[in-house]
Amino acid sequence: MTGSWAWDLLIGIVVALLVTWAALIATLAVVRPRGGLLPEALRLLPDVLRLVRRLAADPDLPRGVRVRLALLLAYLAFPLDLVPDFIPVLGYADDAIIVTAVLRSVVRRAGLPAVRRHWPGTDDGFTALCRLTGMDKQSST
Repeated sequence: MTGSWAWDLLIGIVVALLVTWAALIATLAVVRPRGGLLPEALRLLPDVLRLVRRLAADPDLPRGVRVRLALLLAYLAFPLDLVPDFIPVLGYADDAIIVTAVLRSVVRRAGLPAVRRHWPGTDDGFTALCRLTGMDKQSST
C-alpha cells in the first residue's frame, strides 16, 4: 500500500482495531436493555456495582459466575471504555449495558435468590433489576 512495511502494519492494526471496536459497539446495541430500561440501569448503577462486588466475593456461587463478575469489575475499573465516559449519556451507557448483560448471565446461572440475598438497595431497585435481567421477582420468593 504505502511501500513501507511498518506503515502498512500500522495501518492494518488501526483498521483491525476500528473494525473490532465497531463490532463491539454493534454488540452493545443488540444486548442493550429494551423498553426504556437504559435510564433505569444508569440510575441503579451504584447499587449494582456493590451487588457485583458482593456476588464476586461469595464462595457459595459457582466459580464461573465469580470469574465473570471479577472480569466485569476489572473492565469497570479499567480507565479505557468502548465509549469514552466524557461523552454525555453514551459514555456511561456502555458500562450499564455490559453490567446488565453480565447480570443476566449471573441470574440465569446462580439464580435470583442469590442475587436477592446480596442486593444492597431498595425493593423498588430490586424490582427494576429484575426487569433489566429479564427475570420476574416472583421467582425469588
